[in-house]
Amino acid sequence: MGAIKAMFLGGVLTGVIALVIGSQGSSGGYLSIHDMRVGDYSLYWSWPLFLAGTGLSWALMLLQPD
Repeated sequence: MGAIKAMFLGGVLTGVIALVIGSQGSSGGYLSIHDMRVGDYSLYWSWPLFLAGTGLSWALMLLQPD
């Protein structure tokens, strides 16, 4: 269950950071932010940033006491 929560938080983190960097016209270097089409919509996305954000969220959740 913790991994699913971490994926959600990683997705939110990726969406916010990719929107800010991608809307400025930058690819973010190693972040490789690209314009992704989802149906009729377009959004900025980065798989490396998603994986890093998910790992960071999961690590923070593991540190919290039950």
